Amino acid sequence: MIVPLASRTSTGRLAKGKGTALADMCAGSTGAVFSEAGIRMPRGFERGIVQEELSGLPSVKIRVIGAGDPEEALWDKLVREHHYLGYQKLLGRRLKYLAYIGESPVSALSWSAAALKLRVRDHWIGWTPEQRKDHLHRVSNNSRFIVFPWVRVPNLASHVLGRVLKRLQGDWEEVYGERLWLVETFVDPRYFKGTSYRAANWIYVGQSSGSGKYRQGYAYHGHVKEVYVYELDRRFRQRIGCHAKPYNPRYRPPSWKSETKMGELKMIIREATWKPDVVPGVELDSKDVEQVAEELIRFHEDFRSCFGGQKNERLGLAYLTGLLSNLESKSIEPIALEFLGQGGVRNTQRFMKSYRWNEQEMLELYQQKLSEDIGASGGMLTVDSSEFPKKGKESVGVARQYCGSMGKVDNCQSGVFVGYCSQKGYGLLNAQLYMPEGWFSEEQKERREFNKVPESLGFRTKPQIALEMIKQSCAEGLFPVQWVGCDTTFGGDPDFLDGLPENVYYFAQVRASTQVFLKKPKVGLPPYKGRGAPPKKKKILSENVSIKTVKEVAQGCRKWRPVILAEGAKGPIVAHVAVYRVWQARQGLPKDEAEWLFLRRNEDGQIKYAFSNAPEDTPIEELVRISTLRWSIEQCFKEGKDQLGMDHYEHRSWPAWHRHMIYVFLAMLFLLRLRIRFKKNSGTHFAPGTKIDCSSIATKISEH
Repeated sequence: MIVPLASRTSTGRLAKGKGTALADMCAGSTGAVFSEAGIRMPRGFERGIVQEELSGLPSVKIRVIGAGDPEEALWDKLVREHHYLGYQKLLGRRLKYLAYIGESPVSALSWSAAALKLRVRDHWIGWTPEQRKDHLHRVSNNSRFIVFPWVRVPNLASHVLGRVLKRLQGDWEEVYGERLWLVETFVDPRYFKGTSYRAANWIYVGQSSGSGKYRQGYAYHGHVKEVYVYELDRRFRQRIGCHAKPYNPRYRPPSWKSETKMGELKMIIREATWKPDVVPGVELDSKDVEQVAEELIRFHEDFRSCFGGQKNERLGLAYLTGLLSNLESKSIEPIALEFLGQGGVRNTQRFMKSYRWNEQEMLELYQQKLSEDIGASGGMLTVDSSEFPKKGKESVGVARQYCGSMGKVDNCQSGVFVGYCSQKGYGLLNAQLYMPEGWFSEEQKERREFNKVPESLGFRTKPQIALEMIKQSCAEGLFPVQWVGCDTTFGGDPDFLDGLPENVYYFAQVRASTQVFLKKPKVGLPPYKGRGAPPKKKKILSENVSIKTVKEVAQGCRKWRPVILAEGAKGPIVAHVAVYRVWQARQGLPKDEAEWLFLRRNEDGQIKYAFSNAPEDTPIEELVRISTLRWSIEQCFKEGKDQLGMDHYEHRSWPAWHRHMIYVFLAMLFLLRLRIRFKKNSGTHFAPGTKIDCSSIATKISEH
């Protein structure tokens, strides 16, 4: 049955042809007319039709539209007027198709260059960046697909799509001399449900990050899309030489009930009492405070692709709100009771421990956003551990160990953190819970399993954990790094210092007992005395060169210089510094290369010692400035614990500990974004990510 449609839009932009089960085609009529632009238009092509069954219509014909083909102008016009994205010139290699019934077009498709980088697709394929570079031309993107809005025939969209996929490889090879292995597409869930793709056996692999190509880079536009792929060659991974990675699609369309609950939570957030000091160090007026809730809701939506459904997104938004709120205790129960009600406590516990959502993707998105705000040349990666006292014995990684916050050995958990600091600001990048060696005994197997400790995890020292995270950060290249700063836990480990990337310098605190040579001694094998076996172990041959501890060097120092390290809330922070070129002693012998010994004597008389492998011509002013950058990670710990509930958690499992820390990172980033949003002076108190004015550091140096 063919009948005219009662009405339609002039542009068709409200049509759901790409994603509904009723997407279909137009009337079959012979003859042709011409548009005002002179484009050949089949007679009656806009006459709407409704057909209950696809089988009741004439067969669908698929035509490939080559460059310069007379029908290309028709394809361009129809897509420009009726596709919700319009039409722009396709990138790279491309093919266009029109589907006809008789001489009337009913659908248009195009295939063009695949996305250069697409996290969920690349993870699903399993290829390396080098393999992607070599084989990306074997992937094409279904950049446009529309069944014209005056067509209503069930199942037509998936039928057309399937017909085109059967011939796409051959058509592509005929035009470009190579066969495609895989195709991809993006579906905007604001308008479409992806029904036609699923019906045509496409595979859903996740959601995009909400960013698009902009000039020479990428810009965040906020429109997260679903990503589908279709295998044209089922042996494509074998041809590439890669293997599929573990895959768990998390997306579920929100139900009416979940949408209602999300709306209720947003209303609670908007009506919450936000105090003017919600952003420490920034004075907000009443108008600013009213905008905090809206900023928070929009901020959390940037991470929507990590959750796979509105239920998890709602729980995550409540958790982040709780960390930023005025609650005295920021653990699961008070947060859930405040923002979700009694029924939200158990769900929030499960959200942190066992619900399936992608915290790794959230961490990566967070790092990308933070790098946009604080990444700058000459930056420093900072590394430190932070402890969290615990009374019980069941929490993952808990043991009697040194607890920095208590200044003694006590029952606690300890995490290894990597931060970043530049002239633009600072923040935390990554964290991993330290697992004492006793946790890996056979007797602890049941506790490890209950707390969901990864089976592949083995014992590693804190420096080993930190070194792995530093190498990962340098390899990813999001943050420009010239320096690595650390305290004695890491600076006193020779393997850690020697294992750092070659293109960075370290500024590492060391213990007072660390030994050095002020002059490089001659080293070699002692002369053979004619008895016993010849010497095989090198020794110091110089007679007038002695080894000293760095404490002894400081005690004999006569060249202290006063410096202003920074401007504090109570005035300048003053110290005295001195520098030497020394050779570290390793097992009683000097290292091959000299390096800096940096001594800092505080106003209370306490002396700090540090090594740096910076070049010999590095000015002392630069070393003083670099010495202050490491403070940023300690400031992050202070702010996290004082303001954001970093140490309030009561989680016991491995996933929950790491998820909690990521949400603390997000809370710090949100405060940074508020400062940028309101463009106000944060005063002398540096809060998360605030700008550090390095021009005021180490500006007054004189001989003592």
